[in-house]
Parts: sequence; C-alpha cells; structure tokens
Amino acid sequence: MDGSWNKLPTIIQGGMGVAVSNWNLANAVSRLGQLGVVSGTAIDTVFARRLQLGDPGGHLRRAMDSFPVAEMVKRVRETWFVPGGKEPGEPFRLVSRSTAEMKKAWTELMIVSNFSEVFLAREGHDNPVGINFLEKVQLPTMPSVFGAMLAGVGCVLMGAGIPLTIPGILDGLARWEPVELNLRVEGKNGGDAYALRFDPNEFVPVANRPELSRPKFLGIVSSDVIARTLARKANGHVDGFVVENHTAGGHNAPPRRVGKREQQPAVQDQAVYGEKDRPDLEKVRALGRPFWLAGSYGSPESLGAAVEAGASGIQVGTAFAFCTESGTASRIKDEVLRQCVSGEFKAITDCRASPTGFPFKLIVLKDSLTDLDRRPRERICDLGYLRQPYRDDLGRLHYRCAAEPVDNFVRKGGSVEEAEQKQCLCNGLLATIGLGQVRGDGVELPIVTAGQDFEPVNRMVQRAGVKYTAADVLEFLLERSTAQRTVAIPDHDLIRT
Repeated sequence: MDGSWNKLPTIIQGGMGVAVSNWNLANAVSRLGQLGVVSGTAIDTVFARRLQLGDPGGHLRRAMDSFPVAEMVKRVRETWFVPGGKEPGEPFRLVSRSTAEMKKAWTELMIVSNFSEVFLAREGHDNPVGINFLEKVQLPTMPSVFGAMLAGVGCVLMGAGIPLTIPGILDGLARWEPVELNLRVEGKNGGDAYALRFDPNEFVPVANRPELSRPKFLGIVSSDVIARTLARKANGHVDGFVVENHTAGGHNAPPRRVGKREQQPAVQDQAVYGEKDRPDLEKVRALGRPFWLAGSYGSPESLGAAVEAGASGIQVGTAFAFCTESGTASRIKDEVLRQCVSGEFKAITDCRASPTGFPFKLIVLKDSLTDLDRRPRERICDLGYLRQPYRDDLGRLHYRCAAEPVDNFVRKGGSVEEAEQKQCLCNGLLATIGLGQVRGDGVELPIVTAGQDFEPVNRMVQRAGVKYTAADVLEFLLERSTAQRTVAIPDHDLIRT
C-alpha cells in the first residue's frame, strides 16, 4: 500500500507542532476515515529525544525496522538510542542545528524521523495520512518531505509563507530526481538566491529504492490573494487550499491594517484584525480547487456553514490538541481544560513573542506551568529551527535568531528592538509535549498555543468529559448527516514540461 488516494475526507485534523499532532493522534483520526496529520516541525529533535528516553513501547524501533536502508537506521540508532532511557536529571543531547551544507548525519536523522512518524501514523489501516510543514522553516524541508514520501504520506500541507516551490519538489522526488529550494537570505546582498540542493539517490541505493507516489499538496493560506498566487505561480500542481483565518492557533498572518508588527504590544485578537483580513471565499472558490476552512470552525454548525459557503470541509486543531491521543503533556491538558471549564482561559495574539515576526497565539494559564514572571525564560538558541540565514559584509552565510541572547543577535546585525520580548518557541513547544530540556534551574518552561475559539472544547468536555478522544471529536463534528461526505480531487499528470 503506497498511500496514494483520490479523495480527501471532510475533516482535516490540524498539523499542530511541535508533535502535538503526533503519530498517535493522526493514526486515530485517519483510521476513522478522516485525514490525520502529523507535524513535521522539529521532528528530528522529537525523534532523538524519544530515543534518548529509551523509546517506550518500542514504536520508533518498530518503524525503523521497516526503513529501506538498514545501514542508515543503524547509524541513527547507535547515535541516539539509550537503552532504558537517560537519567531524569540528565540533559538531552542536542541535534546539530541545520545549515545550508546539509551534513550527512543530520540529513539521515531528518529522513528517518519523518519516515517513522508517517509510518506509525499509517500503521494498521489503509487510509491516507498527511504531514504539515512550515514554509518559514526551510533548511529541513527537502529531506523531511523525502522521508515522509518513503513512508507513503498521502498529503503535504504547508503554510507560514507562500510555498511556491514545494509542488515541484514533490514532483521531482516522486521521480527520484535531484531537487532544489531557494533559501531566503537577509543582510547585504540578501536578495541573492542561495539554492539548497537535495539528491534522494545519495541516500537510498537503487537496489533499495521503492516506488514513490506524489502526495497531494494543500497550501495553507490566509487570503484569496495568497491562494491565487499559489495557484498561478507554483512550480507544480496545487491540489487545494486550507483557508485559515486569524483566530487559529500557532502563527497567524500579520494583520493588513496594522503597521510594523514589531512595534505592537501583546494584544487581544479582536483589537488587531479587521474586515480587510477576511478572505474572500468567492474568489477562492473561483480558482476551481477544493478548499477547507480553518480557525474557529471546530463545531458541526461551523462545518455546515463551511459547506454552505462552498468549502469541501474544515480543518480542526484546538479540539484535537487536548484529546487523549495528542502529544500535549497530560498535566497541561488537565490545566487547560480545567481553566476552560471554569472560565479562566484566555488566549492572546502576541505580536512580539515569535522570532519570525509573525503574530503568535499564546494561552495565558493562571498557574506555574507557564508563569514566566516567576521564572524568567532564558534567552537561548540551541535548537535553531527559526534561525534566519543572512550574509555578512563579505558575503558569507551565517544564521541569527531574534530569541537568542540580545548581544549575540545585535552582533550579527539584528537590532535590540527586533529582539525585544522574543521567546524561544523551539524549546518552549518541546516542553509542552513533555520533551523540555533539563537546565540548571529545572526543566524548560512550556509555551502553549491554541485557537481563539474554545467553545467547541467546552462542548466536548460536557459531552465526553475531560478525557475525551479523537473519536469523540469526530463524532461531535459529524453529528449532522449533511456533513458526512467525501470530496474528489482530480488526478493530475505528474510529468509536466
């Protein structure tokens, strides 16, 4: 079974990082006939840390046993697996930060980790599984996509930018061809193209080469303008869109009517966005491709409204983020749901927190789980997924992150204003799934994100209790018979001239 398919389900489970949308959640959703999606963001570090914990249950080792290149798996396993797990107070060993040079050991880890996550999500059923990537995180993209394709991923979803070159990369990898991705570079001569190159033949010998199916590609967009740009200018076929509004969790598109994002305080969502930020669904529909609506569409009524508006269905994140199968740590789930039920829950759209400069949804919890005032978050950049490549005055390529120590960032050409109030999302989001780094003053503090609309979660708790499952979410969303349908996507010629 290669994971190919011709139909998309009505419900797309959001690809929430870091590993909130893990293989366990995606498997539960896909085996029930909807589209389960794993997050590919920082999956190499997630994978390495799971192995350092001893791979409880043996799931990762089981997945690696099915990888087509045994020698690569042996190298990854010998490097990262700790039998019985590391000591609780011992820090995790760090994965090498990604660079444009794509060192072999890092690339192999990226391939194997993405393969394993998709393999486990597909295990035990024949339904398609998707994987979500961020366009903003460019360096791992090509080996990550390749690893997912080796495991038979059925759909690639990507947002946080305009992924014009990803459809063509999917086409090329399906034909076992070398592919390229232009890297965005800041600084002097920052507009110069820097092409990342990846050749799948360097990692899988001909004798081990499986036939690869080209996954469907869905662009996650915030406006009809971006959807139209993708449809017309992408270097390959775009199969459809997820149209996500500013109430969704994680990163949001910057508001059109606000000036410089870096000068905005942490503000309530409603105080920032206006009518100009609403996508024109008529124009999206005119593109003639399926689309799904996301951001405050987590109810059966919203699903009905989406279908009435011409959508093929909805993408839902927040309700799945706190179900039993998600990667969110149990103690955080419990606290979020308690505060949701008690009315204490609060989500803000923070225009400063993310090193990317994009607004980011933060849940403000009223306890020590995320109380940054009691223990200030250390400024650090030891993972580096959100680092921005830049050139120095001599044209050499370097990397900087607005969440790293301010002096370091300024020395690399950044400004104090850009660095103000930035948080290390990489470390904070890993802590949210129970994989936080051990530091001198304790374990890394979590950063919790979710969508603005928590009413569907309240309804889920009322229906099924605080230990509700992915199946409970789907039953809730599909309780109206008009929502229970699937939508065909036309096949397209993968070999284009």
